[in-house]
Amino acid sequence: MKHKLLYIIILLISVSSFAQPKQGKIRALKIAFITEKLNLTEAEAEKFWPIYNTYDKNTSKIKHEEVYKIRQEIRQNMGTLSDAKANELLDRLIEAENNLSNEKIKLASKLRKVISAKKIILLKVAEEEFNRKMLERMKNMRQKRMNKNKP
Repeated sequence: MKHKLLYIIILLISVSSFAQPKQGKIRALKIAFITEKLNLTEAEAEKFWPIYNTYDKNTSKIKHEEVYKIRQEIRQNMGTLSDAKANELLDRLIEAENNLSNEKIKLASKLRKVISAKKIILLKVAEEEFNRKMLERMKNMRQKRMNKNKP
């Protein structure tokens, strides 16, 4: 049954990836990767994914709407930052990072009700492994482009 679920997910991802922008493709790959690594049963997957998707949406919003904007503001104004503005930006950055941490705590709390603690730890490991593989893939693609442009 687990294999059927995995094949269905991979099939859906393959079909839908043709119509999705790059971000959607990455998300689809992440879903398949996590599903495989956690070896979720069908019942676990039904409960897990709504919780994880809410977490992912909330953390993405914090990262893009708060952390990214703060870091961009820091980079743009680094040479002219007053101590008061630097303190304000630092406080905002710390608050955003605390919000991210709180989302992780809420995720673990909710997931404990639907999957084992071991699978929650496996989730963290799978997320890190996925991110590492994606960075490596991006690095390789960038390197290929650079080599292609060399005479």
